[in-house]
Amino acid sequence: MAARESRQSYPLSLLHALTFVVALCSFAYELVFAELYTVVFGGSVTQYGITIGLFFSSLGLGSFLSGRLEGEAGPNFFRVETYLALVAPLGFLGVIVLGTLRYPAAYAPVVGVVARIPIVAIGFLSGFELPLLTALAEETRTAERDVPTGVLATGLTGVVAATKAACTRVLALGFDVETTNDDDERGRTSAYAAVLGVDYIGGLAGSLVYVFVLYPELGLIASVFVLAFLNGLAALAFTVGTPPLRSGLTRYLPRPVSSTSRALFVVCLLLTATTGGAVASANTVNEEVSEYYFGRDYELDYPEGALDVTVTDTWTTRYQRVTEYTRTWTGTGSNPLFEGTSERCLRLDEAIQLCDSWADSYHHGLVDVPLSLYANGSETNVLLVGGGDWVAMDYLRAHNVTVDHVDIDGEFMQRAKNHSYLAQYHDDAYTYPNKTTHTADAFHYLQQHETRYDLILLDVPGATDDDLLSLYSTEFYTELREHLTERGVVATWTYSRQSYTQHRAAHYNTIAAAGFTRAAPYFAWEDIDADPETERVERFTLLAPGPRPALDPANGSAYVRRYAERYESVSWHDTPTYAGVRTNSIFHPNYDILIE
Repeated sequence: MAARESRQSYPLSLLHALTFVVALCSFAYELVFAELYTVVFGGSVTQYGITIGLFFSSLGLGSFLSGRLEGEAGPNFFRVETYLALVAPLGFLGVIVLGTLRYPAAYAPVVGVVARIPIVAIGFLSGFELPLLTALAEETRTAERDVPTGVLATGLTGVVAATKAACTRVLALGFDVETTNDDDERGRTSAYAAVLGVDYIGGLAGSLVYVFVLYPELGLIASVFVLAFLNGLAALAFTVGTPPLRSGLTRYLPRPVSSTSRALFVVCLLLTATTGGAVASANTVNEEVSEYYFGRDYELDYPEGALDVTVTDTWTTRYQRVTEYTRTWTGTGSNPLFEGTSERCLRLDEAIQLCDSWADSYHHGLVDVPLSLYANGSETNVLLVGGGDWVAMDYLRAHNVTVDHVDIDGEFMQRAKNHSYLAQYHDDAYTYPNKTTHTADAFHYLQQHETRYDLILLDVPGATDDDLLSLYSTEFYTELREHLTERGVVATWTYSRQSYTQHRAAHYNTIAAAGFTRAAPYFAWEDIDADPETERVERFTLLAPGPRPALDPANGSAYVRRYAERYESVSWHDTPTYAGVRTNSIFHPNYDILIE
């Protein structure tokens, strides 16, 4: 066994501060990587569950093996923080690269395992932190027997003491507790309990900082560099806070560095500077990495070599990631997807919101076609769920109907008002006087309001993530049915039977279970690629709890009248149901309803 150097004591205020910082980072890393895996692989419940399970099991393994580390706790803590500052951002970027690769479906499990290596490594290294910091705190207590004074000491250690006192009073309501003021024999908090308490507080801070600051303000990509930067600072702050050696040039190096590799100290300095630079240039880093990932990820939706995708703008709100991009036809032969060689598109998370080639026809299908059931005018009451881009509102304005508009993402709606791409489609429809906009969750809105509507339009993202499962549940559709007038219908876009068989079966069973016994499927039509033929652009379905009249193109817009022959043939029939397929409920989700 290597000879141990003389033990050193460190200010408890420093140890508590470092405990707080590294606990914040560790907990936030869980959330960052869980969200990253959700972006790359889909399914937030699945990804969060797997990530948290792997992280805590790795954390336990690291803690269990921490006793096998040789040498002083100080140098080992320095190593751990340096390694974390390296592994976390490299692992994050590695997962990004994995998400842009084409591989046979048979290799998906292997890719999934490889992608989880970074969070396992982070959990394993984080497992060393608490035992090392506890050992250092115990050494300090043994050496000094007094808590250091100072601003930082009276800060974090003061918080721990106050929290302990308050909790002790609550604990005394049901247990016998020690109330003397002795230290050890006098009852002062043990070093382990103090460090553990700060660790838990740091974990809470990590979750709050990620949810309310890092993710909404900086975005997912910059967040991992912030955390790695803090790990680097923790390593360097620890070296600054320790006594120097007493001989030679190395006396100017802090003790943990002098007993560790000088090269590792240089690596730590470079990592801290690099991650700090990435944080200072957060917008640029977000844009560059986003353009790389989403450009290649979106290309995977098409045959190899068919399209080149360039991300032109991206931002993150509390509820979703917004990506604007240009797709350019690079395949052989004529372009079957859109007219010309390039067009602009917008995505919300992984769901395509709109593209130039079908933006108009989609909204004609969503709004104009179902409104042909009614004589247009302000006496027709419409509920628009979603539609935060204001484009559907522009089409509703043309019919002069009364609209209640409900969308959960107020930040997106605000930015969409003046967004250069969306403004050309919504024509300032947010100023429409016959509408009332509510920034709210649609499910909760329906539970809290009793207004009934002639038409409910669902302009919501596809079921690509379990965060959206509530909008595809029996409970939600039951609320929709209960908010319809006697003649009311729901209009929603739907996936095709051929491409998404499992989703369609679960979705229709859910709709039927909610009381929508009648359905009328139809399509939006447009010549999107400027050839002589009209293409089916989007599939929609009208839903009703009972018999309803047929569409009347004479009541419709110029678009509906143009395709009158097609819409005259739309008919109502019994909502299809499928044996052996479970419905999707909020408290009993059916993941078959998700689109992968």
